[in-house]
Amino acid sequence: MYNLVMKDLKLGVNPFFFVLPLLTGALMLIPSWIYFLVPLYFCWLTVPNTFAGLKAQNDLLFTAMMPVTKRDMVKARVTVLVILELLHMAVAMIFGMLTIRLYPDMIYYFFAPHMGFWGLCFAMMAIFNLILLPMYYKTAYKYGKAAFASIAAAMLFAGMAQWLGIRSSYVADIFNGTGADNTALQASILIAGIVIFIVFTMIAYRMAFKRFLKVEIQ
Repeated sequence: MYNLVMKDLKLGVNPFFFVLPLLTGALMLIPSWIYFLVPLYFCWLTVPNTFAGLKAQNDLLFTAMMPVTKRDMVKARVTVLVILELLHMAVAMIFGMLTIRLYPDMIYYFFAPHMGFWGLCFAMMAIFNLILLPMYYKTAYKYGKAAFASIAAAMLFAGMAQWLGIRSSYVADIFNGTGADNTALQASILIAGIVIFIVFTMIAYRMAFKRFLKVEIQ
């Protein structure tokens, strides 16, 4: 599986998408912006373009000709996807920490980039994976409907979460008010988001593998 992961990282993923996290992460420096948009750029740009490139390269048939199992094919692709997701998230979190230090007295109308916010982002990416992977692996090359549905679900989650942050004083206080200074609370939300991300991605992988077993590669 290691060789499959390296194949995708070197041949399947355009080098631009390893630089993109730096470009989108820098958007975290915009004062009081809608920071949910930063990880969403991964969903909007990296995934559709990467899957389109793999389809254009006829990667499915090429990989099937190698002495690998379908399980390894799915596991490697999911691993690459997670690596790119974590790269986007890690860079954005670094810029988020800089934002908090640069604007200590900033009034945030949307979620501030504290630890709890990143927990919500991990949950958003978990939902994205849960919908994208099983739908994509119905065929392992048709990505349009899967990308559209998963992006829509991620945006819906972000929109609903941000709406609650604006409409509910309780939620606003957790993420932007006194709760933002509660390290234990913020860490708990972050850890919960990471756990959701791990669990949902594992479920998505299992569902994707079961569907891929039914795909006839020609």
